[in-house]
Amino acid sequence: MPGGWSVAGWKLVRGGLEETVPRSCDSVAGSDSGGAAFSRDHRACCRAAGSGTGRPLRGHRPPSARPTEPSSSTTLVSSGRASPPPKCRQYCGTAGRTENCQIGVFAAYATTRGRALADRDLYLPKSSTEACERCRTARVPDEREFATKGELARRMVLRCLASPLPITWVTADSAYGQESRFRRLLEQSGVGYVLAAPKSQFTAGCPRIDGLFAQAPDEAWEKISCGDGAKGPRVYDWEAVRLPAVAEFDYQGEVPHRMRWALARRSIRKPDEIACYLAYAPLETTVQELVRIAGTRWAIEECFQAAKKGCGLDQYEVHRYVGWHRHITLAMRVHAFLATTAHQPREKGAEQVRHSGLSGSQRRRFGDSWQSVAPSPRT
Repeated sequence: MPGGWSVAGWKLVRGGLEETVPRSCDSVAGSDSGGAAFSRDHRACCRAAGSGTGRPLRGHRPPSARPTEPSSSTTLVSSGRASPPPKCRQYCGTAGRTENCQIGVFAAYATTRGRALADRDLYLPKSSTEACERCRTARVPDEREFATKGELARRMVLRCLASPLPITWVTADSAYGQESRFRRLLEQSGVGYVLAAPKSQFTAGCPRIDGLFAQAPDEAWEKISCGDGAKGPRVYDWEAVRLPAVAEFDYQGEVPHRMRWALARRSIRKPDEIACYLAYAPLETTVQELVRIAGTRWAIEECFQAAKKGCGLDQYEVHRYVGWHRHITLAMRVHAFLATTAHQPREKGAEQVRHSGLSGSQRRRFGDSWQSVAPSPRT
């Protein structure tokens, strides 16, 4: 046990690693007799995890291989009377109605070898940021003003780009893909993207993006897998259309170095279900590569599922801004640790560990100590 950690502190970490141990902080604290020690270790671990600061997590990451940063948001629903921020009544996509809930904006880091949540921020509705007394009660920093989910996502992208993480692509759902400022930020940073977009999205040469694919012949659609799912390859019909270049971002001098695409994904079983994407990529990028990046967006949903089920991401009761960030960051660190260590045996190979030394049958107890005993020669 490392110095500076008590038994209670290791129970906190173990609670996120073992399914048989309660995973919420309150449950683990309640099962530990050393409540003060647990609180001390919890605070220390949360401060090490970043507290309420906005820097991305570091220390654990999957091996880099065409890394992608998916962005999305998740809703954490709570019951009971309205409470101060960060909990407030707002539309909840999970429940499909207005609920007393919290909405977090997250970024994940994904490669072909693994994925983990990398950054987070709490979305505060405008009604909450304007309620000064409620913000003071919830210990919301005075400098924290209202910011849309798109603004929070842009800040996280800038933090991740400034971190040591090598980032080649960014993908996100239509809530962020429809924002021109989000796309311009990525273009100015020289990062490729494949972003989902609503069918009504305006694009160059067409008032609606779905109009580009409305009259497409059947041979224009190609069956391509966008990655493996729980039931095997996720195969859809895909069509890609080149878009006009923008000289400010797509050229280096007189030489083009980037290209723009509009993609459409059509369900094979239900042809009426079509999803659209906007892409910005190097010239040598193939349509198959764009489709693979589009499918990478589901990595963050898998991270949500794993972090909620195994790391207690949504198992908490907090009423303060810093408390939310501390719990979420701690759960993210546990999830990142598990995602990293899960692939280490594959990297090293399945070597069988051999323990040197005497076996249990060659040791005998003498009084209060154990001593080795030479095996008796057979007669």
